[in-house]
Amino acid sequence: MAKCFSFAATQDSCYRYSFTRSGLKSSTTDLGEGTIMHCWIPKKHDPSKPTLLLIHGFGANAMWQFHGLIPKFISKFNIYVPDLLFFGESYTARAERSEAFQAQCVIGVMEAHKGPRWMCLG
Repeated sequence: MAKCFSFAATQDSCYRYSFTRSGLKSSTTDLGEGTIMHCWIPKKHDPSKPTLLLIHGFGANAMWQFHGLIPKFISKFNIYVPDLLFFGESYTARAERSEAFQAQCVIGVMEAHKGPRWMCLG
């Protein structure tokens, strides 16, 4: 069977290129117990700039939600853009589904990459 054209896959590819061109790179963090978090992180963290964490809503993955904001913020902030669990490339094998667990996972990603201080927008 021939492959069909997918608007979503094409758009996803464009957003991925845009994030990469803006200075971000795709990264996954293993938080243990079957939990993997995907996050777009700076290719090079600049300690002279503040860190901004962008949290997407319920809809598509983080790229689809924030593709328009990255070019506006990238010169002033170190931007971190995680996919929440069950969105994009983030997932868990754990039965936990609470908002508190989502928050713990995002904190785990930020601690693995940046440390304890950041601003959050979402």
